[in-house]
Amino acid sequence: MKPTLVHEDTIWNRMIANLPGNHLLQSWEWGELKEKYGWRAERWIWIREGSKPKAAAQILSRALDLPGFGSGLEILYCPRGPVLDWSEETIRRSVLGDLKVMAKQRGAVSLKIDPHVILGYGIPGESDAENIASGQSITEDLREAGWRESSEQIQFRNTLVLDIRNSEEALLADMKQKTRYNIRLARRRGVDVRSGGVEDLDVLYQMYAETSVRDGFVIRKPEYYQDAWGAFINAGLAQPFIATVEEEPVAALIAFRFGEVATFLYGMSRAVHREKMPNHLLQWETIRWAKEQGCTMYDFWGSPDRLDPKDPMWGVYRFKRGFGARLVRTIGAWDFPVRGTMYWLYSIVKPWLMSVLRAKGRAQTRSLLE
Repeated sequence: MKPTLVHEDTIWNRMIANLPGNHLLQSWEWGELKEKYGWRAERWIWIREGSKPKAAAQILSRALDLPGFGSGLEILYCPRGPVLDWSEETIRRSVLGDLKVMAKQRGAVSLKIDPHVILGYGIPGESDAENIASGQSITEDLREAGWRESSEQIQFRNTLVLDIRNSEEALLADMKQKTRYNIRLARRRGVDVRSGGVEDLDVLYQMYAETSVRDGFVIRKPEYYQDAWGAFINAGLAQPFIATVEEEPVAALIAFRFGEVATFLYGMSRAVHREKMPNHLLQWETIRWAKEQGCTMYDFWGSPDRLDPKDPMWGVYRFKRGFGARLVRTIGAWDFPVRGTMYWLYSIVKPWLMSVLRAKGRAQTRSLLE
C-alpha cells in the first residue's frame, strides 16, 4: 500500500468523506483556500489493490522566510489529518512511516499532524468522564516513532460535539434548562434568524471585526474572509445565519458542512441587544438546518485546552455545553522534527514573530472600525 497523489477535487472529496475521522480541513476547498495565502497543497491517498481507500492526507507546505534561517526551507502541516481508522495499527504505522519519508526527502524542517484521535470524553474526574485507552496507546506509539507533542496547537485540541440524530423535541429536552429558556426568550424579545449569502459578507466582516476588538482576538484582512467564507458558500459547503432585531443585524455565525458533520467555525456579534440572547437562537436554528442537511453531528469547534473555570474560554465552554454537547478530548497536534536544530530554533523564533504579527493585526482591525 503506497501513497498516490490525487489531482481532482471531486475524487478527493468523495474518497475522504467515506473515511473515518474525515474533516472539513482535509477538503479540497480548504487546500485551495490555503494556496491563496502562501501554502501549497498536496493530496495523498492510500489504497490497497482491489479495495477502497484506507487513508488520506492533505499536506500543506510553506517556505520559511525568516532572517538567519537561510533559503529553501519549508514546514509541512496536515490539518486534522491524516484521515484513517487509527485503531488499525498496520495502516496507521504504514501511513505515518510514509509521511516521515516524504518529510525527509523534502528536507523539511518538520511535519505537523493533527489527527482526530480521541483521548476521552468529558472533564477528567467528573462522573460522565470517559477515557479511551486506544488514544493513550497511540500517543505512546507516536513518541516511540520520534514524534513530539507540539507546543504549537494550531487548531483547538478539544471541542464539544452534539449528536443531532434525535428529534428536535429530544434535543431541546437534553439542553440545560437555562439554554432552552434563552432560546425562547430570544423569540419573545423579537429576535429573528435568517439565512445569509455572499451578499452579506461585508456585514459579517464588520460584525466579526467588532467582536475581535471587544473580545481581544486577532482576525485577518477582509480579503481573506471573502475567500474563506465566499468560496465555501458558493460551493455549498457553508451557510451564514444572521440574527436580527427589527431587521437590524445583531449577531451571526457561519456553519460549514462536510460529510455528516456541520461545524460552527465563525461567530460574531455586536454590543447592541445582547440581553435578547440572539446567540442562543442562532445556534438552535443552525442545528435545525444541519439536521435538514442530513448531518448527524454538530461540532461547536473549540473548547479550553485547560479544563478549568479560571480559563478565559470557560464561559464559551459553558455556553456550548448548555446545548447538550459532549466534550471531546483529542491528542492534539504532533510534530516530527526532520532538522532537529532548525526545528528547535524555529520553535523559539515563531512565538515572538507571531506576537508581533498579532499586535499589527489588532491595530489594522481597529483602524477599519474607526
